[in-house]
Amino acid sequence: MFAVSLRTALSLRTALSLRTVGSLILACLVLASAPRRPHAAEVPPTASLPLIFNGRDLTGWQVPGEPYWTVVDGVLVGASDEAKQGSMLYTEQAYGDVIVEGEVRFSGDIDSGIMVRKPELQLQIGVSRSLKRDMTCSFYTGKYPEEARAPRAAELLKAGEWNRIRLEAKGDTFTVWLNGEQVSQYENEKYAEPAPIGLQIHRGVVMKVEFRDLRALPL
Repeated sequence: MFAVSLRTALSLRTALSLRTVGSLILACLVLASAPRRPHAAEVPPTASLPLIFNGRDLTGWQVPGEPYWTVVDGVLVGASDEAKQGSMLYTEQAYGDVIVEGEVRFSGDIDSGIMVRKPELQLQIGVSRSLKRDMTCSFYTGKYPEEARAPRAAELLKAGEWNRIRLEAKGDTFTVWLNGEQVSQYENEKYAEPAPIGLQIHRGVVMKVEFRDLRALPL
């Protein structure tokens, strides 16, 4: 009787072991066939993005006629004057799918932005003229669509200090990170053609905005 019980126990143990192995194999197959999800390791590190501002002069940029863009101690400074005239600074190179990254510093009532693609899509930096509030890291398309806004940006933005912004334009999807945190994602197939990257001094406001470590990686 004891031999029969032992045989039964061994058979049961073998069956359970085979079932466990089978379950593990099945789990591995499911994981292997599942679609891959992006994770932090897949985001290109900052150091792998080529510089588009050399920290010395405006080489590589289309210099506008107005003297509103200068380089001071390695920092690209955009400042309007008392006449409150606006100005745009564009790269000489055009970009389609691209990652744009850099640090920006500003304080007070300024209105700036990073421009990509054609027709031009603006990633807002600072205060919206129409909404009268800070809309940093939201997209402006002639308005601020709800799905293109960055409600968490206010929590992450360090007023008067350097803030790192990353914008990824890939296909019809535009994703933004502020100080390492994703804050907005906007989809619109309208903004499809390659174009220079632009930086803005908005007309109608006396302002100063500073950029450094500006980089861009074509995708």
